[in-house]
Amino acid sequence: MRAVATQLLEKIQAAISETALKNEIGIAFSGGVDSTLISKICSDMDYEITLLTVGFCDSHDVLFAKRVNSILNYRHRVLEIEPESFSFVASAVNKKINTENLSWNENCIAFYYVSKLASELNLDTVITANGIDELFCGYNAYREAFPDGEDKIHEVMNTKLDNEVEMMRAVNLMASEFDVIIQQPLLSQPFVDFAKTIPISEKIRGSEDLFRKHIVRSLAKDIGVPEISYNKRKKALQYGSRIHKAMLKSRRIP
Repeated sequence: MRAVATQLLEKIQAAISETALKNEIGIAFSGGVDSTLISKICSDMDYEITLLTVGFCDSHDVLFAKRVNSILNYRHRVLEIEPESFSFVASAVNKKINTENLSWNENCIAFYYVSKLASELNLDTVITANGIDELFCGYNAYREAFPDGEDKIHEVMNTKLDNEVEMMRAVNLMASEFDVIIQQPLLSQPFVDFAKTIPISEKIRGSEDLFRKHIVRSLAKDIGVPEISYNKRKKALQYGSRIHKAMLKSRRIP
């Protein structure tokens, strides 16, 4: 695994270099292994980074991101979502992206706030770790597909990649309101092509594998990501920030 992890690091570095053309960048940060890995690599590459965390007051992402960064000690800014204005923002986002897909709406809302925070800090480029869950079997759907073999896993992967690429176009439509660009180096075609060559056994080990993304966690450990980050299962952005909960609540209001 060590040799594969080394090659993975080199490919991530190359993807970042080809995507992040400015030295001063924001990084969408929740404290999970994906965003922390990207943050550590960017910092080691001498980018001037600012970690950007959004969520409702005392949400898991806000608390956990602060905990992880108390170890990393990078520049870190948090935007706490105001409950009073959330429904207005959610409605504006839905109107802008024009879809009833709940996941798309939730992610676009999250990145609306990330972009707002970046703009307030005079940052026009934000890097994300989007693509890791898709390429390294981070979702439960991969556990469900495992008994049907690698062809089924790759079928799920391609479907999820297509959705993620399209969703990030919608995300950037929202970010453009703040003159911010959300960049996803790990969704670049060269990196996607490389990641697909990594054996499935380095990503998921069975239908009962609750951790998954093993090669990613191994690399994170190797480069000094805090153990509380690489050795923890974490909810997706819309859940950890409590945006999903707020969305469901707002939809119940007549």
